[in-house]
Amino acid sequence: MLVVDDDEGVALTFSRMLRLQGYRVETATNAETGLALATAHKPDAIILDLRMPIFGGVEFLRRLRSANTDPASAAPSVTIVTGDYFIEEPIASELRQLGAQVCFKPLWIDDLVDVVGRMLAPPPPSADAGA
Repeated sequence: MLVVDDDEGVALTFSRMLRLQGYRVETATNAETGLALATAHKPDAIILDLRMPIFGGVEFLRRLRSANTDPASAAPSVTIVTGDYFIEEPIASELRQLGAQVCFKPLWIDDLVDVVGRMLAPPPPSADAGA
């Protein structure tokens, strides 16, 4: 699990909340460091802030998805967590295309644990599984 948020307090709070639930968590307080951690450690799930200096969540996702050239490795599940309730439709559409879910701050411990649980849950069996 990786938490990337330029607000150090948010990153630390989320990581503490998740560690209390038994998750192994790494944190980054900027997108560049987060991307390096994601590339090196290949987390199963990433909690990502939308708005960060230098480059934000959308660019992070673009780079992350383009860096995943190994078809055998699964792309991590990503949830954008933001306080920005007015995400423009082109950005929201691109986030969906990049495979990210969006949640809004504040995110309480039960909400965060639910989000992470859904991110790490196995996918439902496909309709073709029995064929």
